[in-house]
Amino acid sequence: MNTNLKNIVVNREKEIEELERRYNSDRPEFVAVYGRRRVGKTFLIDSVFNGRFTFKHAGLSPISGNQKKMEGKMKEQLKHFYNSLLIHGMKPSKYPTSWLEAFYMLELFLEERENDNKLVIFIDEIQWMDTPKSDFMSGLEAFWNNWVCYSHNVLLIVCGSSTSWILDKLINNYGGLYNRLTCQIKLEQFNLAECEKFLNYNNVNMSRYDIATTYMVLGGIPYYLEKINREKSLGQNIDDLFFNKGAVLENEFERLFSSIFTNASTIIKVVKAINSKRIGLSRSEIIDYTGIESSGELSSILKALENGDFIIKYKPFGGSKNMLYKLIDPFCLFYLSFVDNKSIASTNFWMNNIDSQRTVVWKGLAYENVCFNHINQIKKSLEILGVSSNNYMWSKKGDIDSEGTQIDLIIDRKDNVVNMCEIKFYQDDFLIDKDYHLNIVRKARVLKENIGKKRTSIIPILITTFGIKNNEYRFDFNKVITLDDLFKEV
Repeated sequence: MNTNLKNIVVNREKEIEELERRYNSDRPEFVAVYGRRRVGKTFLIDSVFNGRFTFKHAGLSPISGNQKKMEGKMKEQLKHFYNSLLIHGMKPSKYPTSWLEAFYMLELFLEERENDNKLVIFIDEIQWMDTPKSDFMSGLEAFWNNWVCYSHNVLLIVCGSSTSWILDKLINNYGGLYNRLTCQIKLEQFNLAECEKFLNYNNVNMSRYDIATTYMVLGGIPYYLEKINREKSLGQNIDDLFFNKGAVLENEFERLFSSIFTNASTIIKVVKAINSKRIGLSRSEIIDYTGIESSGELSSILKALENGDFIIKYKPFGGSKNMLYKLIDPFCLFYLSFVDNKSIASTNFWMNNIDSQRTVVWKGLAYENVCFNHINQIKKSLEILGVSSNNYMWSKKGDIDSEGTQIDLIIDRKDNVVNMCEIKFYQDDFLIDKDYHLNIVRKARVLKENIGKKRTSIIPILITTFGIKNNEYRFDFNKVITLDDLFKEV
């Protein structure tokens, strides 16, 4: 791997190696790169193939310019594709009127450039080109099946921010492109360790406590992390990004969904509904909250959000048949907590409220989400990485006959052991006092009553920031996991 490239594209070594391997192969390659918007897909491909593109094109965004004029029309997309051909050296001709024509033009253009060098074709944000009734897929299918697949020195790379589109139209295609992809790369958000590496590369000096808080606000999205100003504190940066005049991420939430989904307003309604409850909502609860009918449209929305890593679907602990949908994207969680609907209008809001009760409560909930997104790091610290498990949040309402309780994280292991995890985001070593000790004893008792006879033991675990204070209750937990454990590579 090129050392300079490795230094520029932080945390993407495996993806770089895979793309280079496809470039050096002796057969036609069809590569799909996908992932959440702003995760660095285009930057990765541009960096790897800089100076080696034969043809490069990006679909027109439905939110650029006049959205109503752009959305659903293919003439502008075809004209833009034709102009890209001209920019790369094609001789002028008439505009294509269909995607079959447009891709045939691309074939002719590439044939003139065939030699011993690899022909690299990069089509970015491909889902935007597939406008309604445009028959875009027929053109793409003909391009691959009639020409590319017979040319040993062609590398076709397509890229998209709509994970559902890539999955439905390419990876799970059962039509003319069935099993045609030779490589698929899903670009994930950075984990905490990768955030630390990325920030260090940008000369941003932060404690791991502040890096964790940054992740709780921005997630592991490179585009957002790049906005951090090394000359300011984290609090000042959060104000600049969200609350001060000209905040660069003030409208990012709407842009995020409008750029991926044609039915963005409905998608946002579902996201906000799911966010209304800490443990998430069932399908029937989503219907009640939103008024959306139980239909194929709702199924498609939930699947799209799940594929895009905005939500997870999980079975509640305790045998309930109703699956729950929970919002897990850190950026969305922060935005909906503090920025949505202009609920906060004051300049320097974060600096003025950094220790407020509202912020402290949010940090506690956000840290729970960090832990769910780093479950493998937690399991590694428990030395059970190879043990299959299901992971839950759990709450039980009390009644006349039984006690209620709430447990932050349950790791229900296949070896019949249950890890009962308490999660505390704390600025110092955590103090276990008598009241907290009695609460842990009670939680373990209620959990024991509800887990069934086959589980052999319940093991209490504390996941916190720095550790626990040394007192008579320090042995309430079998293991204490700290921030440093969450930063470990897995």
